[in-house]
Amino acid sequence: MRADPNRTRRIYNKLMRIAPELVDISEHAVSKVSGLMDLTLDVLEQSNGYRRIALAHYWRHPSGDMIADPDMEIAVFLNDEMAEALTYQDTYLYEVAYPVEGEPPDVTVHGRLNDFLEHWLDNLREQGHILR
Repeated sequence: MRADPNRTRRIYNKLMRIAPELVDISEHAVSKVSGLMDLTLDVLEQSNGYRRIALAHYWRHPSGDMIADPDMEIAVFLNDEMAEALTYQDTYLYEVAYPVEGEPPDVTVHGRLNDFLEHWLDNLREQGHILR
């Protein structure tokens, strides 16, 4: 992780408000709020003190397919209480903060993804989403 430590702690705290039991979620969690799209959390990778998760809203396409929009991958460093955006995807766009593994992030994309993630987490909390 190479992001601003204050920002990554802020994102972590916002994430923990909507997923307070993240450490206990082994695979999948869903939050349902009446009148709003479901919010899903999938654990993609986990190790001691680390989770890589996918956070997404799903909507039903007229074809019947479920479409994730938005869908983000987030790195969560539990021991350090930090989190950062890794990817963003919607119907039209796919962006990666770290395009080359082991290299620094694309600063512009990384900043934009973390901006969106912070704003989205604020909205999710205001909407009453809780992942358990």
